Amino acid sequence: MRDFGSGDLFLADCPARLAVELIADKWTVVVLAGLSKGPVRHGELIELIGGISRKMLTQTLRRLEAHGLVRRHAYAEVPPRVEYELTPLGATLIEPIHTLTEWARAHGDAVLDALDADPEPIAQSD
Repeated sequence: MRDFGSGDLFLADCPARLAVELIADKWTVVVLAGLSKGPVRHGELIELIGGISRKMLTQTLRRLEAHGLVRRHAYAEVPPRVEYELTPLGATLIEPIHTLTEWARAHGDAVLDALDADPEPIAQSD
C-alpha cells in the first residue's frame, strides 16, 4: 500500500477517503448506532431505526460487513436466526458517532433556522 502524506488525505484512492465515504452514507451512522448496544436481529434494527426499508438495511449491513465494521452471525436453528453486531473496528466509531449526535442536538435548530432563512435552497449534486 502506498504511503500517504498529510496533504494526500482525501485523494480518490486514499483509505481515509474510502472511510469517509462509507461513514457519510445516509444510513451507515444510524445502523452503527443501532448496533452499539450489542447484537441485534434484522427486524429489530428495522423497528429501532425507522424509515429504512428492509432492502436498504440489508444493503447497508452487507457493505458494513464487507468493510469489517459489522459481523453477521447465522444460528443453525429452525426458524433461522441471524444477528448483527459491531466488530472491534466498528466499535471504534461509536464515540465519534456519539460526538456527532451531541453536536446535532446542540446545533440542529441553528441548521434548521439557516435553511428557513435561505429563500432559495441549494441544489444537491452527486
